[in-house]
This record gives sequence, C-alpha cells and structure tokens, in this order.
Amino acid sequence: MPVFLSRPARLLGLSAACSVLIAGAATAQTPPCLTASKFGPKDQVGNLNHVTPAKTLAAAKLVTKGKVYRLGIETNKDTPAYPPRRFAITILQPGQAGGASLGPTKSTYNDDIVTGWNGIGSQIDGLGHVGIDSLYFNCNRAGDFALADGLTKLGIENVPAVATRGIVLDMAGYFGTDLVKEGTPFNRAEIEGAMKRQGIASIEKGDVVLFHTGWLKLLGKDNGRFGSVGPGLGIEGAKYLAALEVAMVGADTPSLEVVPFEKDAGVFEVHQILLALNGIHILENMDTAELVKDRAWEFLFTLGPARITGAVQAIVNPVAVK
Repeated sequence: MPVFLSRPARLLGLSAACSVLIAGAATAQTPPCLTASKFGPKDQVGNLNHVTPAKTLAAAKLVTKGKVYRLGIETNKDTPAYPPRRFAITILQPGQAGGASLGPTKSTYNDDIVTGWNGIGSQIDGLGHVGIDSLYFNCNRAGDFALADGLTKLGIENVPAVATRGIVLDMAGYFGTDLVKEGTPFNRAEIEGAMKRQGIASIEKGDVVLFHTGWLKLLGKDNGRFGSVGPGLGIEGAKYLAALEVAMVGADTPSLEVVPFEKDAGVFEVHQILLALNGIHILENMDTAELVKDRAWEFLFTLGPARITGAVQAIVNPVAVK
C-alpha cells in the first residue's frame, strides 16, 4: 500500500464515530486536529489502549478446549505482494567455505539474510502506514516523523503485547459461498447479519475482528486475482467498527478493504478511517479457515510483532486459542 495518500475531500465531513476522536475544544485560531488521539498527545498505540489486564482476563475465559490456531501464512519469494514489494531469503555458512568447520568439535552452522519488505504475507499495518494529506494518527505530519532510516513515532516497536478477545465473521458462510466475490463490501448490515447467523451477541471495546472470505484459496492458484481485487470492509462498516472501539480489524485478504473500492470512495479510504482517524491497527492475509471450520467464533487472540525500531509494518503470525 502507498504510504502517502491524497486526502479525500469527503473525509472532511466526519461521521460522529470519527469526530469523537478529535481531542480538545477548538479555538478560533487553532482548529482541532483531524487525527488527534482520545488517549492524549503522546499516544502511539491508539485503540490497543483498550486491551487492559481486565480485558485480557475476560478473554482468557474463552479458552475451553486448549486448541491453538496459527493465523499467519508462509512468507516466501512467491508470496503475492502489493507492487513493488518483494521478499527473498539467502542462506549462508559464514567462515565455512570449502567444507571448513569451526573448533575441535567441528561445529558448522547456517545463517540467513532476508531482503524484502515488511508489508508482505501475513502482516500488521502500523499507525504510521497510511495518512490523510501527509497527516497521520495523533497529529503526526510525515515530514516530522517519517525518516528514511525509520519512523521516529508510530513505529511497530510501540505495539504492545496483545492478548484480547478475537472474533471471526464468516462472510463466506453469510453469503452462502466458498469464495466471496471481489468488490463485495461488508458494511453494518452485513457485519450484523454475520454476527446473528453465528450467534455472536456483540462486538466489544478492545476486540480484534477478523473477516473470513475464502480468498486465501486463490493463493498459488490465481495470484493475479488474489493480489489485485477482493471482497472486504466498506466505508460504513469501518466507521461502524470504529464506533465500537475495536482494537484491530483483519481479513484473509491482502487489502482488508473491498477492492474495487465502493462508488465515490477515496483511495484506500477504509485504511484512512481505521489507521489515521481512529488508531485501529490492520491485519492482512490472516488464515481464518481452520477457525471457521471448527466454528471457533470467539477466542483468545494473541500477538507480539517483531520490535523493529521505526518499522511501518511487520510480518506476523498471530495465535488464536480456543
């Protein structure tokens, strides 16, 4: 995804769900900052502040079978990625040329070098990823924090250890298909319809909401379609989840939001609503198939991304426990 986006004019007419995040009263001389955090001017984690010890303890009670699910897919040179992203790994045996070994016990070892982008495969989008006219979450302007050798604010290293309630919404089941068609948006009606079908009473503050569309079935079979279009979250749906104060939103697609975009939508406007306006992290390419197969609709969701200082994104393998 591009980091610097043009600001859609229609974002100026914020919904009540987004405008609640504008901190402080405006004065005639100083208008309110569009992306201010309700958690204060020093906040760098957004709605992950809602993942409190009490929230974690409550989520732990969802573990009734002890079954563990890994939600990340494998990442390799063939993993489709948003252009121009790519990934490669090189294996070396330092100091062992010609079959040499080390020391009297003839130790040998392999090392690896990764050359690639963090925004590939199963990934988390940090709050410094997408902005509105170079304005990012909590009033951070690109020129002030987005340096070539790393972000000085909103970097992935700030993401705390996460253990909270996760829910998966089976949109494929809701639409009665194995693979939800590209361009299909999920807005409030679809979200609540899937919840009702699955018997999920509510989405709560600090939850992680994942959408299952079946889209990962295309991986390795039709990578062109997989990476260029998809079903996903719509603008109204993003505002609805923001109003519910969720911590993260993800899907088994590479973009989370619906592509092609909805009529009159801006470029990756759902990302703007979640990341820049509401401090909600995004998870992409989540492997939700086994959760849906087991009807594990609610679970303990855990995540600890690699703490790469100043990184915009990270390759992740979240774990769900039921």
